[in-house]
Amino acid sequence: MKAVFLDAKTLGDDVDLSPIESVTGGLEKYERTAPDDVLERIRGFDTVLVNKVVLGREHFEACPELKTIAVVATGLNNIDQAAARDHGIKVMNVTNYGRSTVAQHTMALMLALATRLLDYDRDVRSGLWGKSDMFCLMDHPIMELEGRTLGIVGYGDLGEGVAERAAAFGMRVLLGARPGQEAGEVDGYSRIPLDELLPQVDVLSLHCLLTDETRDLIGARELKMMKPDALLINTSRGGLVNEQALADALRAGEISGAGFDVLTEEPPRNGNPLLADDIPNLIITPHSAWASREARQRIVGITAANLNSVL
Repeated sequence: MKAVFLDAKTLGDDVDLSPIESVTGGLEKYERTAPDDVLERIRGFDTVLVNKVVLGREHFEACPELKTIAVVATGLNNIDQAAARDHGIKVMNVTNYGRSTVAQHTMALMLALATRLLDYDRDVRSGLWGKSDMFCLMDHPIMELEGRTLGIVGYGDLGEGVAERAAAFGMRVLLGARPGQEAGEVDGYSRIPLDELLPQVDVLSLHCLLTDETRDLIGARELKMMKPDALLINTSRGGLVNEQALADALRAGEISGAGFDVLTEEPPRNGNPLLADDIPNLIITPHSAWASREARQRIVGITAANLNSVL
């Protein structure tokens, strides 16, 4: 096996790649690879590792020796999978590595929004507490999570992890059926159509992949169906929520707050409706929910095991 990693920097400098190097018998590494450099760098390799580098039909046609693509992430949007099949190239990805860290980040966003943590911190730092005529500030409404209803759309490994943690806070959990998904009962939780779920939830958390069926899953119509004090959490994929519709809904008070770890363009070099300064109770983090060192090291181990399976 002759392997090259085109964007090793995406896993960080603090992970040990030796499990992959051991399986592949060595590994040529590039920190990043620009689109114009992809073809030159994959020539002569039968195995290519990528995170976000795009690989398409033109690459496969020019490199008949290519046999395996290992995506060191879950999403496969950057790989032309139909073209890979046409050329007999096996495409593998990594799943079930980020349950702990993504669920933790999801709960952190939920808690910060429910307690208005950033608003109160900002008030203290601006001197408002020091000017108060009482011992405390109560300017922002605080939501107790106990007894509230959490709706989860996407009940895979990550959604299941969030459900477990939410239950520890005393929340009631309901599941939402994605388009084309049947309603029913899963692990003791009711899975109901999205239109039935939205009016019931106090918090909606998204954990599904971005597909043609889930793009703009939550738009202006869906946001209007939610409670005015509801929270929306997205640690899954940008594009599941219509960002302009969400910005408008938050300004209008149609929902109470939102916490996002993902945007449609990452990094958002061309601006984004959710980055405006006048949107209340919105927290945006830079696609970092997955990025604990433990999770990134698990990605390495799972990738090594995947590659070993094709030897």
